[in-house]
Amino acid sequence: MSFLGPFGELTTAQRHTFFASLAGWSLDAFDFFIFVLCLSAISDDFHVQIHDVAVGISLTLAMRPLGALFFGWLAEKYGRRPILMLNVVSYSVFELASAFAPNLVTLLVLRALFGFAMGGEWGVGAALALETLPAKGRGFFSGLLQEGYVIGFLAASIVSRFAFEYVGWRGMFIIGAMPALLVFYIRRNVPESPAWLAGQQSKRASIGELWTVVRAHLPLLFYMILLMACFNAFSHGSQDLYKPFLLKQRGYTPQISDTLIIVMNVGALLGGIFFGAFSEKLGRKRAIALAALLALPMIPLWAFSATPVMLALGGFLMQFMVQGAWGIVPAHINELAPTAVRAILPGFAYQFGNFIMSLLSPIQASYAESNGGDFATMLAWTIGIVAVVLATVTLLGPEAKNVDMGAKQT
Repeated sequence: MSFLGPFGELTTAQRHTFFASLAGWSLDAFDFFIFVLCLSAISDDFHVQIHDVAVGISLTLAMRPLGALFFGWLAEKYGRRPILMLNVVSYSVFELASAFAPNLVTLLVLRALFGFAMGGEWGVGAALALETLPAKGRGFFSGLLQEGYVIGFLAASIVSRFAFEYVGWRGMFIIGAMPALLVFYIRRNVPESPAWLAGQQSKRASIGELWTVVRAHLPLLFYMILLMACFNAFSHGSQDLYKPFLLKQRGYTPQISDTLIIVMNVGALLGGIFFGAFSEKLGRKRAIALAALLALPMIPLWAFSATPVMLALGGFLMQFMVQGAWGIVPAHINELAPTAVRAILPGFAYQFGNFIMSLLSPIQASYAESNGGDFATMLAWTIGIVAVVLATVTLLGPEAKNVDMGAKQT
């Protein structure tokens, strides 16, 4: 084993592919969380309530399944690599357009379009990476790949901490257009998925042919959608309204709030990598359930602490568990999916789970605002319930740890 760990055993092409997929998901999340971190500022600028602006989160999540279907079908037909580039350009364009929205209605429309573009990236990027990488160490790579979501959140938090007071929320969206530059790297360095190249039927797949394969795996699809709905409630339910909680209920400054979110995301990044690698030994299902249940004892520290230091510790530990469970997702659901629909089935399940939970943030905000701004109680109940449900659903489902993900898999 090289001192570089699992990376030391990858070829140059595999490293480029993994980095591109990781960067695509990280920058996608970066653009998404810029909006989340600007909820309060946008509500003040447009003179509306936070839950009115939070509808933009719902619209983004609701449109992501459509994007997953559309871009997933394109990736099965034309290849993972060119469609990943198309995804990156698309969500960058809508992010830039959001900076110039003259009113809330226009901004909400643009966030819906952003969601459509964002919806395709995860499935296409994960398929490209995991079909290219070896089975050995897949749990580690899965953990790191999924934590692109956290890397994006962390990057958005850092930019918000140091740039927001100078550029405002509109300037934040302009900065969010920078991911488009990733396309040049992908075009120069990333080869096509060997599994897609070897699967000749994928090159000429029609919608009807894809539906035939999907229909043969409907029970699996329904299970994956349920699983991903639980996962999305776990992450969005613990993250999207945490900054309004710090600003409105705790009364912290934007700088202190962003610092706490940075600490929280460091915990999330480490948790995803740890549990992703740990799933190689413990198994995918048991590692997910363990991380979910370990979130329960973190709730008091995370939601009810009275000082910034203790909230930082609680946020670190909570997101270590939340994203620890999430870190196993790319490997787990891509291992369950057949090769012929790997770019479309996991991605659609992921994003349809997002759709099912798309109203969670406005519901949470409305509950908190109608109860005297009590975000803490709302957050605690959300995670308390979701953690138990997620662990149960995971343990009742199938597992295909280290399955061959080559073109011959059926």
